[in-house]
Amino acid sequence: MKLLLQLFWSFFKIGSFTFGSGYAMIPMIEKEVVDKKKWFEKEDFYNQFALASSAPGPFAINTAVFVGYRVKGWWGSLAAVLGAVIPSFTIILLIAMFLTDFRGNPTVEAAFKGIRPAVIALIAVPFIRMLQPLKWYFILLAVAVATVIWQLGVSPIYFILAGGAIGAVAALFRK
Repeated sequence: MKLLLQLFWSFFKIGSFTFGSGYAMIPMIEKEVVDKKKWFEKEDFYNQFALASSAPGPFAINTAVFVGYRVKGWWGSLAAVLGAVIPSFTIILLIAMFLTDFRGNPTVEAAFKGIRPAVIALIAVPFIRMLQPLKWYFILLAVAVATVIWQLGVSPIYFILAGGAIGAVAALFRK
């Protein structure tokens, strides 16, 4: 029970203090599950990050499911997901109830414009950390794939499937 409460509380804190997309949560999740709780090794965490990124659904929820399951099975997944979801659900509910003019409020708009640089930094930090252990040709490949997706409009799913297939074949040849 103690571990379930720790999972819930960890993701509740992360869900409460992260603005932006689920990707903005990555540094906080990494600090909590790798550095503080020691539930994951750094490389294993990045593997879970890749899995959560490629699975359908919101990234933050996928990450909570994977971390929770790894730590305490299905109940751990439930505790982590509830911890991640309850803060934002509560905030959105309160906004819907009390701030109907929220969208047009100049103070709120100014606050969100001020938050944007921090959100961009929160997303950039794990991206840069993931690049550090890679060899130069993997970074070059990632830039090439991103360019093809951006410039030609090719669906990223093709690259995800191809990367998974190539990784599986490479693993078979290593054995």
